[in-house]
Amino acid sequence: MTVRDEEAGQRRPEDEPGTGVVTAFGRQLKLLRVRAGLERPEFGKRMGYSPETVASIEQGRRIPQARFIEKADEVLGAGGVLTALKEEMGRAQYPAFFRDMARLEAKAAALNLYAVYAVPGLLQTEDYARAVFHMQRPLLEDEVIEQRLEARMVRQEILCRRPAPLMSFVIEEAVLRRPIGGQKVMRETLEQILVTSQSRNVEVQVMPIEREDNAALGGPFTLIDTDKGQRLAYAEVQDHSRIYTDAAYVRTLEARYGILRSQALTPSESVAFIEQLMGDT
Repeated sequence: MTVRDEEAGQRRPEDEPGTGVVTAFGRQLKLLRVRAGLERPEFGKRMGYSPETVASIEQGRRIPQARFIEKADEVLGAGGVLTALKEEMGRAQYPAFFRDMARLEAKAAALNLYAVYAVPGLLQTEDYARAVFHMQRPLLEDEVIEQRLEARMVRQEILCRRPAPLMSFVIEEAVLRRPIGGQKVMRETLEQILVTSQSRNVEVQVMPIEREDNAALGGPFTLIDTDKGQRLAYAEVQDHSRIYTDAAYVRTLEARYGILRSQALTPSESVAFIEQLMGDT
């Protein structure tokens, strides 16, 4: 079986502060600012950011958001030098173990996802996602939470992409009953799931707790059809992730997912179930 592992608990060198693409971007930004004859306070004023924030980005201690990169390129007349790094900087906002999956997901032709613990990131509201990040232990710094929150919201652009990817979600009932963020946040999340499920390329199914049979008790996973016509699988647990490329093993997960869908409520039954849950919250 061919497996690629990335473990967040063991940082790779490029993930450390002061190294990698984040530092390279910071150095390039500083060179361009100096070449333009702008001190940090003046550049920050034109950008709408404090000199301290600019310093953090230049020193590789803070990952700039997409809007910062685009505006900096314009203000400094960089001619696309900075925006060329936007995709890589976007990936840097994800935890190390998820970066390869984020790249595959963004270009996927189809995604089939089984959710066991929480609402899938592609279906989360901003408040739900923020609550998830706030609960993480060890605690995340506020700045990291905001970076990861923006990255998660950017991921949802796939829902509006054209050509639209085919997307299937099988979600355990317990996930929809767990009020992460509180009842109000959970209700808004259920509403978002219902709205998303109305898209022609999206199907959402609920796996009821009362079902005696479940083909995927081994845990959550995602099947990915890449834009190159390859089918891969992704699994994640406790900040450890694996991308499976071995065809035989991927077929095993395909079979499990197919059986899982047959065991779950149909899409229309699932809509009715979620509507009933909303009435109870």
